[in-house]
Amino acid sequence: MSIEFLLTTLIIVASPGTGVVYTLAAGLSRGGRASVLAAFACTLGIVPHLVAALTGLAALLHASALLFDIVKYAGVAYLLWMAWQTLKEHGALKIDARPDPRSARQVLVDGVLINLLNPKLSIFFVAFLPQFIAPADPNVLMRMLELSGIFMLATFVIFAIYGLCAAAVRDRVTGSPRVMAWMRRTFAAAFVALGAKLALTER
Repeated sequence: MSIEFLLTTLIIVASPGTGVVYTLAAGLSRGGRASVLAAFACTLGIVPHLVAALTGLAALLHASALLFDIVKYAGVAYLLWMAWQTLKEHGALKIDARPDPRSARQVLVDGVLINLLNPKLSIFFVAFLPQFIAPADPNVLMRMLELSGIFMLATFVIFAIYGLCAAAVRDRVTGSPRVMAWMRRTFAAAFVALGAKLALTER
């Protein structure tokens, strides 16, 4: 395991992005348990991209402009829908003082879809991970799975830390309607900005 891979992974995962924003919002709106669920869901959303990279589907996605754009704009639409839901206090990020199994499922579904509908993740696994695998390595598949597992573990741990930190200040935030209104607008704007960034992404 190279130190370069670990450092690069930490920088990529810790950098503010869709998953980080979603996990922070889940922690503030629903508490610590929801933030961990959100972190798990975002991590789970990486699995299809890993499978795509291993089976060659990611290369097809990279080669096909139409397929790439379909997935990309589906992701953009979903982020805009998340922004609307956040502003209207609906969906997975609605403030909820009492545990609700249905809301937990919604947190999981939204978290998975946020990463699932980001085509850049598939390209990332194709372009990033192979750089840390020697061409002469006789166990390329196992090495790919090992590096992917470390990347996913880092994603879960770092996202969970973000979410739990947000959950720790939840009571102070939810006690002020003015602060909550500001937070909803901030997270909605963040989802819109991330959607715009994704829309401008090229293969």
